[in-house]
Amino acid sequence: MPLVLATDDTGGPEIFASVQGEGPSAGMPVAFMRLSRCNLACVWCDTAYTWHFEGDNRPHRDGISFERQANQSTLDEEEVAARITALGQKRLVITGGEPLLQAPALARLLDLLPDISVEIETNGTTKAPAALDIRIDQFNVSPKLAHSGNPAELALLPERLDAYATDPRAWFKFVIAEPADVDEVLALRDRYRFKPGHVFLMPEGTDSETLRAREKWLAPLCVEHGLRLSDRLHIHLFGDTRGT
Repeated sequence: MPLVLATDDTGGPEIFASVQGEGPSAGMPVAFMRLSRCNLACVWCDTAYTWHFEGDNRPHRDGISFERQANQSTLDEEEVAARITALGQKRLVITGGEPLLQAPALARLLDLLPDISVEIETNGTTKAPAALDIRIDQFNVSPKLAHSGNPAELALLPERLDAYATDPRAWFKFVIAEPADVDEVLALRDRYRFKPGHVFLMPEGTDSETLRAREKWLAPLCVEHGLRLSDRLHIHLFGDTRGT
């Protein structure tokens, strides 16, 4: 099966070069590839065009549904590899949606890109098969808290969180909208024994004003609990736009 990608504002596949905006690699120059489809449905998702298609009744706060054909681009692995190579970057961030839903095609793609380092951004509910796992240098795991609107039995799977918690490649990034959300993170940290220094708190928001307002109370909570703060650099640089 070919890869199913999200589309940029021109209708082409969302493959581009930029700086990583979040987490442990923030500020690094990278190639990005955004895949389509997700197995969860966050009510505040800022890439709902990857999954909230017409006929999908899962809730989203914007109430907008996207036409599937206009927001998906299907390409074979050779074409995707050529586009990524043309960007001239040494590191690739694969994001979504939930990219591990397309694990077999990703494994074939990375066979064509043997010299590039790879980050996978995942919601932490899925497993990379061996053929793909061997090529992943970094997992950016973003488990979804209650305010995402996803039931815990779908979003917080003990078997998967146990596995990521013991993987030295895994970093955890939690989206925080209210101070009380941090209590959920602390409970998960204690239950799964996430590695010190591997847990980031990131404010929810799609504009600089909201991010800065939330960071004012989030930063002291990071200091209090020994957690790391993640900004969203791409929002400050480019706004809430595709292909950035």
